[in-house]
Amino acid sequence: MTEKRRICPAIVVEGKYDKIRLDAVVDAVILVTDGFQIYRRPDQMDLLRHYAETTGLVILTDADAAGFQIRGYIKGAIQKGKLYHVYIPGIHGKERRKRLASSEGLLGVEGMDNATLLEALARAGVFDEEPPVRPDDITPALLYDYGLTGAPDCCERRRALLSALRLPTHLSVRGLCEVLNTMTCAAELGSFLAEREAKT
Repeated sequence: MTEKRRICPAIVVEGKYDKIRLDAVVDAVILVTDGFQIYRRPDQMDLLRHYAETTGLVILTDADAAGFQIRGYIKGAIQKGKLYHVYIPGIHGKERRKRLASSEGLLGVEGMDNATLLEALARAGVFDEEPPVRPDDITPALLYDYGLTGAPDCCERRRALLSALRLPTHLSVRGLCEVLNTMTCAAELGSFLAEREAKT
C-alpha cells in the first residue's frame, strides 16, 4: 500500500465519492460542495474562504461543464487567500459504481487512478509547501469532555460554537475536529469555551 502524501492546503471536491477516492491518495482536509448545493450554502463558502486565507485551498472538480461551473463560482466568491487550480484530464469512461456514464461521458475525480491524481496535484504545486506541524489534539473524546458530544444539550452547544466560529452547521463531529485542528489547539479551544460560558 502506497503511503499517502500529506499536503498543507485543504481540498474541495464535488461529491462524497470524490472525497473517498482522494482520501486514499493524500492526507489533507477534504471538503465537499455536494455539487451545486454550494450555491445555497453561504456557511460552506465561508469555510472555503477560511481555508483559502489560512492553509490555501485546492479546487479539484470534474472535467465536465458542471465541474468548471462550480470551479468558476468558487473562484469568483473567494477574493483573498491562495487558490490552487488542479485539473484532471478529460478521459472518456464510466465509474464502476454508476449504471450509466455521465452526460458528457467523462470520468470524474472518483474515476481517476492514483498516478493521475498525484500528477495533477504536483503540476499545480500543492506539494511545494511544507505542511505545518499541527498538534491535532482536538479529538471526539476532547469534544465529549467539553460537553460538545454526549451531553443532553450537546447539539445546542455545538451549534453555538459553530455559529461563533462561522462554520457550517452540518459539520459532523469528525469534520468539526478536522476543522478545529486547522484553526486552534485543545488549550485555546478550552479557553474560548470557558470565556463563552462565563458570558452566558
